Amino acid sequence: MVFNTLKRIIYLFSPPGFSDPESWQFHLHDVMKQALKYFSLAMFFAFTTANLHAQNSYGGPQRSSYRVSDVFSRMEDSVKKQFEKQNLNWPPEAMYIRSFKYDRQLEVWVKNSLKEPYRLFKTYKVCMQSGTMGPKRMEGDYQVPEGFYHINEFNPNSNYHLSLGLNYPNASDRILSDSLRPGNAIYIHGNCVSTGCIPISDVPIEEVYIIASNVKAKGQEFIPVHVFPVRYNVKKSFDYLSAIIKNNPYLQGFNHNIKEVYDYFEQKKQLPVILVNKKGEYVVD
Repeated sequence: MVFNTLKRIIYLFSPPGFSDPESWQFHLHDVMKQALKYFSLAMFFAFTTANLHAQNSYGGPQRSSYRVSDVFSRMEDSVKKQFEKQNLNWPPEAMYIRSFKYDRQLEVWVKNSLKEPYRLFKTYKVCMQSGTMGPKRMEGDYQVPEGFYHINEFNPNSNYHLSLGLNYPNASDRILSDSLRPGNAIYIHGNCVSTGCIPISDVPIEEVYIIASNVKAKGQEFIPVHVFPVRYNVKKSFDYLSAIIKNNPYLQGFNHNIKEVYDYFEQKKQLPVILVNKKGEYVVD
């Protein structure tokens, strides 16, 4: 049985003019080469198709998730219309998020083109806040981080509806935070509970998730998220911060450091290059 099957395979892949399967032993080498060629081509096309599918499947990132698929079907058209009403391109070319702890606000900024300045799309309310002014420095301190991050995770199966993960601890945090237990798992998410995250409730996270998904699919690898203690240009907020840090030289220096980035963006509506030196301080280039 095996012998007869082998003869059929040889006959199938035999070169033109070959009609005698009984002389298979004299043609085995040529036939195997031919069979391997077809096999290699088949594998190439299979890999290419799978790879293209994997690239395109992000297209609406994780749309294979029932929850995200439902969110996109219900909300994407609404988000698109909001963009059109503000003369903003959909989907945008770039996205930037910044949040203010004391003011309990989260802003979404977008670009119509990479050369243009950022424009404010929307300000969302942060519905719950844990901790106080100052950066996160260890696991279990309930602090919302302060500093400069990017989205490193799209979680469609969050316990808090949907969530976008921040890359805490970043390079600065790894130098300045507890070396063994700096903490992790910091998210912008739905619902309205917080033990160090940024909750904005369910409908707002749906909108932010849709925008982030689309710019990610369009090619923005790193979506920056900047977290500040206060709006430095709001007197009530600034006075509150000043009272909190007046006897704390470390927090005074830290706020002077991160305020440079806030001021840069306020003036130019562009983001500076942000580096970290050996002391863990941010350096604005």
